[in-house]
Amino acid sequence: MAAAVGLLWALAGPASAVTVSGLYNVDVAVDGSGSDDLQAGYAEGLRRVMVRVSGSRDVLALDGVDEVLSNAESLLLAYQVRRNDGESRMQMSFGAVGVNRALASISAPVWGANRPLSLAWVAVEDRGDRKLITAATESADRIDDDAASWRQHFLAAAEERGLPVVFPPHSVQGDRALLSDLWGQFTGRIREASSDMPHDALALVRVSRSGGQWRAGWVFDGISMGSAEQSVTAASPAELAQAVVGRWSDAFASRYAVAAGEVGDSPQVDIVLEGITSLADYGNVGKALNSFTPVVSVGASRVRNERLTVQVTFTGELDQLRQYIALDPRFVVIEGQPEEALPSTATPVSEPAAEPQQAEVGAEVGAESGEAGEQNPDTALFVYQPLQDSDEQDAEQAFESLYQVLYYRWQPASVVRGGGE
Repeated sequence: MAAAVGLLWALAGPASAVTVSGLYNVDVAVDGSGSDDLQAGYAEGLRRVMVRVSGSRDVLALDGVDEVLSNAESLLLAYQVRRNDGESRMQMSFGAVGVNRALASISAPVWGANRPLSLAWVAVEDRGDRKLITAATESADRIDDDAASWRQHFLAAAEERGLPVVFPPHSVQGDRALLSDLWGQFTGRIREASSDMPHDALALVRVSRSGGQWRAGWVFDGISMGSAEQSVTAASPAELAQAVVGRWSDAFASRYAVAAGEVGDSPQVDIVLEGITSLADYGNVGKALNSFTPVVSVGASRVRNERLTVQVTFTGELDQLRQYIALDPRFVVIEGQPEEALPSTATPVSEPAAEPQQAEVGAEVGAESGEAGEQNPDTALFVYQPLQDSDEQDAEQAFESLYQVLYYRWQPASVVRGGGE
């Protein structure tokens, strides 16, 4: 896997792998709040989460999946049922460790939370009019509802599969030469135009309509996923976007997902700490982490300037480990670190979350879809957060990890006691 990741970072433009915060959160429609309704909701929610985390819908055809789905409630951390405009919806947060182990139990792969970012250049031709789909701007969307609709279809499909996708800025909208190259799938000028746009892979997509069918053909650039054009057809724009993004997700997952046998019983997470300036800091970090109840061991470490990266093996759910870390004032969360959009439970950190708890879900649940100001209320439990200040080696380690990288600034005890003076 490491060799493949190195190739990705060597060939792509600005490396921008991102953490997908919310892979294990889901929002589904339910018939009501009765016991049978909730059980059906748990199963449907877990079904969607398993597709995202395995990277492929094939997981739903594996032997043993029905038994896993029938026990979906046991994997829940929290849920909330809401009724809006006559419709009942349930927001759920499943435990990452529990879901990963469930996938491994049926020999399904597990694709981690740190995923490559795709910059999608999409051209749509309809009734002789050809247009480029770009990032959202309020004024442009008012003028061109069709382009906004196409973008939203792709973003909704990307969020459903947990695949980070962004579009080029609206400033390239009038560049007919780029549009022509995109339609011909000539990569040169598009690669150059993308050089300062964060991405790990470029997708050049052309969409056209013939009769009652839509067709999308695409090639990838900057990543070793084959140079030949691939294509799908569908009856509607939404179905086409789902088919395209589904194929992308399948391809990425086949490259980066971890085999079931490698999941293991003891989950590991990379923790990055800034502000490590001495051997004493190094030693105190290790002592602090080892003192937390969920921590089994503090393993391989790497020091770069004042940054220390350690691999921590833990028990229980990742959220419980984060709660323990939060109790130590020497670990200061770095602003911008991705947080789970749905709170886990009110269960004390000293106890395992054995039963799902109904949790308050605040107004901040709505999350960005990879573009400023772009939201989808049906899949609003996702946040795509760039890995912070990562170099090639950091990126390789992140891609190989099942769990999001945790970022903190180390605040020595003397500074904490002295109020930062």
